[in-house]
Amino acid sequence: MARAATTSDVFNAIAEPQRRDILALLRAGERPVTELAQELGITQPGASKHLRVLREVGLVRDRQSGKQRLYSLDAGGLRPLHEWTGGFEQFWNASFDRLDEYVQDLKQPPQGSSQ
Repeated sequence: MARAATTSDVFNAIAEPQRRDILALLRAGERPVTELAQELGITQPGASKHLRVLREVGLVRDRQSGKQRLYSLDAGGLRPLHEWTGGFEQFWNASFDRLDEYVQDLKQPPQGSSQ
């Protein structure tokens, strides 16, 4: 089965580590592509390609400021990821509850001991 195009699927878009790094950098605020490229140690055209994919799936937006194009995080695009991962919250909470019960049982003195 063919993979969905990265430009139409948030999950595929963030499968690329450098795109996740870009999103992490943009959490601090908008930045120009040249700054992002330098921070990541990649070429400006490489950073621009990643930003284009992230923009097309709705994870970043851009605006012109003089001669620069500034990119910022569009957290609304993360909604599908949040909803998907949120489905595992109940699983993890139940697992941690069972672990806590087990640890509490280990702390109890054995039945019939004289302590």
